[in-house]
Amino acid sequence: MRILVAEDHPSLGMDIKQGLERCRYAVDLVADGEDALALALSVPYDLVILDVLLPSIKGFEVCKQLRDQKRTMPILFLTALDDIDSRVMGLDLGADDYLSKPFAFRELEARVRALLRREGQTKNVELHFEDILMNTSTHEVTRNGRSIQLSTKEYALLEFLLHHPRQVLSRTIIAEHVWDYDAEHFSNVIDVYIRYLRNKLCAAGEPDVIQTIRGAGYQLKETLS
Repeated sequence: MRILVAEDHPSLGMDIKQGLERCRYAVDLVADGEDALALALSVPYDLVILDVLLPSIKGFEVCKQLRDQKRTMPILFLTALDDIDSRVMGLDLGADDYLSKPFAFRELEARVRALLRREGQTKNVELHFEDILMNTSTHEVTRNGRSIQLSTKEYALLEFLLHHPRQVLSRTIIAEHVWDYDAEHFSNVIDVYIRYLRNKLCAAGEPDVIQTIRGAGYQLKETLS
């Protein structure tokens, strides 16, 4: 699951990002409304978390433009504006939830789970490829019944591969969907995490299903019998 967080308070934005990443979400963080709108219009996020009082374009306007452009991802407002009129305005503009600052991260996490659960009711909770099975609700990963413990980034990388089996995925596409949008030196980082993931998926001698396509990227592909 990939989440966009638009929050201009440096420490709060980073705290939210790191907290959600510990919950195994892939998170992009931006600090103004213009960047938030541009990213949300170009990337298929599973959830957008918007501060209202953003620089350049306010959160309310970002929400309005996303809905005007027929973007249907859940939107959660996270703001210090806790008066009834602001809540009503946010919801009327198309937001799915509204959480006032200050807040407990546990409550934010619960609201995120609820919105993603609602969004995912029509989606398959289980992803599988050959003998690899991922439960996106419990975050459990197994291969041929063997439990596999993955780090946050390893999990996000495997989830992205499982969503796009047999497709050749460039390092740029992987970086944009799994790492921070502005990740530096992502090519080497991706290669390292592919190696980590391969080692864990093949720890019991299973065949490697992550193929390296020279000059193109990586592909989740059936092994030859």
